[in-house]
Amino acid sequence: MKVVFHEDFYQVYTSDPAAEPGRMEAIVAAIKEQAEFIGAEPAEEAHIAAVHTSEHIDRVRRMGLYDIAALAAGGAVQAAAIGLSEPCFALIRPPGHHASAGSAWGFCYFNNMAVALQAMKQAGRIQTAYVLDFDLHYGDGTVNILAHRDWVDLHNPGAHERKAYLWEVAEELARCRADIIGISAGFDNHRQDWGGLLMTEDYFEMGRMVREAARRSRAGCFAILEGGYNPYVLGRNVLALMNGLSV
Repeated sequence: MKVVFHEDFYQVYTSDPAAEPGRMEAIVAAIKEQAEFIGAEPAEEAHIAAVHTSEHIDRVRRMGLYDIAALAAGGAVQAAAIGLSEPCFALIRPPGHHASAGSAWGFCYFNNMAVALQAMKQAGRIQTAYVLDFDLHYGDGTVNILAHRDWVDLHNPGAHERKAYLWEVAEELARCRADIIGISAGFDNHRQDWGGLLMTEDYFEMGRMVREAARRSRAGCFAILEGGYNPYVLGRNVLALMNGLSV
C-alpha cells in the first residue's frame, strides 16, 4: 500500500505525546515491508485557508509550527488524491481532528482531514465524502468544520463495549454512500493504550469494512494518523488497518 510520509515527521516538535520520540519510528518499523513510501509535500496555504481562519494560521505560524503542520496537511491531501484510485495511508503528524476553523487543542494545529476533503471537493474530484473517526477522543474539530457542509457525513463511534463498537461501525458503513471515505485513524482506544477497548484485529476488521463500503459505492478510501501513544502496539495496529484496507 502507498504510505505518504516524510522524515521530518520524526521531529520532536513539541513536548506533547503526539510528538514523542519513537512513535513514528515504531510504525515505520512495523509497516516497512508492506509500504510503498511516497514523500509528503506541504499543503498549499490556499488549501489550509479554505478551512481555517487567517488568524488561526498566523497563530500556528507564530508558534513556529506552521511548516510541520502544513506538511501533515499536505500529506493528507496526497493520501486523499491517491485514495481515489487505491487505498492509501497518511503517516503524518501533528494530528488534526481537534483543530477547528479558528482554534485547536489536543496536540492538533491544522485539521488534516478537513483540508484534504475540501481540497478534493474544490478540485471537482469528489461530490460527497464520509468520515469515520475511530480515535478514542471525539473529533470535535472535524465536526465543527465539516458538519454543516451538506456533502459530508461524519461518524465518531460512541459504544463502550468492544462488540457493540464494531457493530456500530458496521451499521454506519452499511448506510455509507459517498465518493470517498476518509478514516481519522486514532489507535489510542486499543487495549494497551489509553482507551483500553479494542484489539489489534479490530483495526483490521474496520479497515476491511471501509474497503467493502468503498467498493459498494465505487468510492475511494484513505486513512490518516491521529492518536495512538503506546509504541509497543502502535505499529501493529497501523499494519492491521492497512491490511484490512488492502483486502
